[in-house]
Amino acid sequence: MTGEETDGTRSRILRAALDLFTEHGYQHTSLRQIAERLRLTKAAILYHFPSKAHLLTALSEPFLRDLEALLAKADALPAEQARWALLEDWVDTMLAHREPLGMLFHDLALVDRGSTYHRLMRVAMRANEIVAGPGAGRRERVRAVQAIAMCSDPVVFLMEVPAPVLRDDMLEGVRRLLLDDPPRATGRRRPGRPPALSPEQVRTARRMHLAGTHSADEIAASFGVSRATVYRHLDQSPNNETV
Repeated sequence: MTGEETDGTRSRILRAALDLFTEHGYQHTSLRQIAERLRLTKAAILYHFPSKAHLLTALSEPFLRDLEALLAKADALPAEQARWALLEDWVDTMLAHREPLGMLFHDLALVDRGSTYHRLMRVAMRANEIVAGPGAGRRERVRAVQAIAMCSDPVVFLMEVPAPVLRDDMLEGVRRLLLDDPPRATGRRRPGRPPALSPEQVRTARRMHLAGTHSADEIAASFGVSRATVYRHLDQSPNNETV
């Protein structure tokens, strides 16, 4: 068997395994069923994957690689910008892997307590740290865990909702959680007090503006507020204020 044939057979096995795991669940799918769907022998499956758990690990790999890549991207950004970049990329990654996600999340935790499972836990813990921010207290850490769940669970439980609609709803929900009065996804404000920045966010925004490294639009995107809100706080900054 050539390398190309081996890769082709391996891909077919993974595709059939994902289909059967999705249809019947990991626990109720046997290697024999996978082999029968492909008209292969069980020995042919075992040649490529020594156990059913190895199939689950292989199916998880693209998802894990994408999560690790978004962490690396967020780690290269300033703290507040990293938070929102990570959350948006997290939602996009969940949606990109929407088909296998429910099966992977539930069965990986049940079956594989090895390196793949620990990679997933490390990703989740680091994501929580980035969203919580440096020096976070208990309240910020709780909200960070909630935010990651808000950017994950709807993908599994609301499979009937179109991806673009679900993306907007998830990001709006997480902004409402993390900001005092975030803007709606439609751009319309809620009645009452307009979206505002916390004192620490104001100081950070002013430092970003004075450093010349971010435009007003980029600062607004980093904090999930409108450009007008950013300008309002910048205009209130005294000329002699240390920021």
